[in-house]
Amino acid sequence: MTSSPERRAIITGASSGIGKATALAFARAGIHVALVSRSQSKLEAAAATAAQAGIEAKSYPLDLERLEIVRDRIAEIAADFGPVDILVNNAGMGYTGTLMETPLEAWQQTLDLNLTSVFQCIQGILPGMRDRASGTIVNVASIAAQSPFPGWGAYSVSKAGLVALSKTLAVEERANGIRVVVVSPGAVNTAIWDTDTVQADLNRSAMLAPETVAQSILHAALQPAEAVIEEIVVTPSLGAL
Repeated sequence: MTSSPERRAIITGASSGIGKATALAFARAGIHVALVSRSQSKLEAAAATAAQAGIEAKSYPLDLERLEIVRDRIAEIAADFGPVDILVNNAGMGYTGTLMETPLEAWQQTLDLNLTSVFQCIQGILPGMRDRASGTIVNVASIAAQSPFPGWGAYSVSKAGLVALSKTLAVEERANGIRVVVVSPGAVNTAIWDTDTVQADLNRSAMLAPETVAQSILHAALQPAEAVIEEIVVTPSLGAL
């Protein structure tokens, strides 16, 4: 009986929510994880928990809003951590407000973090994946990309752009052995609802648990090399929001 090959993953937004849940799910599946986020203390705590599964878990503090350094920093993380088989682009922010009332600064911040930082993470990781002719990139989007909700304009546009980025990347890199997956969840009970940029009064008990989304990400990442799940849409059983 042959053992499963070792895999190594970088996960952004890994200090809480979907990112942390994904890191722990990967760890339990035997995947070594590099955790990326802004908060060093939260990252170290999450990495320590992941390491209890017997895998290597390292924390790498990085502010993904600093677009000018993201590409090089992700490449450095990949070089330090080892050959990266999986990149999970999960970091992002929410923003509520009608399009007419959205300041340009808020619009740009939302697109920078939810879309452009992902683009830079991808550019940082692609050379190594191309060299090895293999790799899986998972981008966490949202059902808001296909079904925009009033008052979520900047967020919906950023996630729709992320879906388009993912689909373009998939066809460009298929010949290089690189697979691209889009995971589009409905409302997930994470700290995004507690941030200053989101004003929404929703029933959080009816939302998806981060662990549920993490299992979908893990399932896609563990597909055999000859297969790819191009898109997963997972919503709460009671409805999208």
